[in-house]
Amino acid sequence: MVPEENLFEILREKPVADVRDAIRSGRYTGHTAGLARGKLQANLAILPAGFASDFAEFCRSNPKPCPLVGMTDPGDPAWTALGDIDIRTDVPMFYLYEHGEHTATMPDLSDRWRDDLVAFALGCSFTFENALSEAGIPMHHIEADRIVPMYRTSIETAKAGPFGGGTVVSMRYIAKDQVDLAVEISSAFPWAHGGPIHIGDPAKIGIRDISRPDWGDAPCGPEGVPVFWACGVTPQNALARARPPLCITHMPGCMLITDIGERENAFIN
Repeated sequence: MVPEENLFEILREKPVADVRDAIRSGRYTGHTAGLARGKLQANLAILPAGFASDFAEFCRSNPKPCPLVGMTDPGDPAWTALGDIDIRTDVPMFYLYEHGEHTATMPDLSDRWRDDLVAFALGCSFTFENALSEAGIPMHHIEADRIVPMYRTSIETAKAGPFGGGTVVSMRYIAKDQVDLAVEISSAFPWAHGGPIHIGDPAKIGIRDISRPDWGDAPCGPEGVPVFWACGVTPQNALARARPPLCITHMPGCMLITDIGERENAFIN
């Protein structure tokens, strides 16, 4: 069997069908940054149907951290609107929460699936990273095979029902002379959080130590200007606060890869 670190390099050059097959079969359980180039990647939240309406409203009220791409019918794991997807198997690694507590991490939900579960796909910044790379803006974490650093902030979300709490951000160091270009490019991808929500001093948004992210890996590559984008881990904060009896999310960095072109909801062709 190919070691996972080597499999990542192989999969970077493969089409989405091959990447999904490696995930579905359990051969690949790592992060998805840089994989299936050109395809929309999405954060995932799965909830009992009784919480679905409030959570959908939470996403609509907070479009930067929670850009809603789609949701399933209760109990249906086949997500044909997004591609040849079985939501039970097609994410590299899942987090399972019970009453707000993280109780399990698993690569397959087949044994935990229920007829009342509704899945939500929320846009992911991995999508605009391809466009940044194409414009000559280095994505150092991808080249180092690491997960982008993510941080809790003091920026509050708009509440909806039991859902609320602080916004989570992802950070990339950008060279000073490329910051304006990074803002312009990412702003064209509303399904991928759009433009940054903060540039510069992390303390101004409540981040005490940029070298110690709450999720992901420590920043890598040459330091530049810290640029912060709203992050799809924000719903995980909201879910923990709401404490539903059961909810399931992707493990940060391990996204759902769809068959949708990454620019289909962008403002550029």
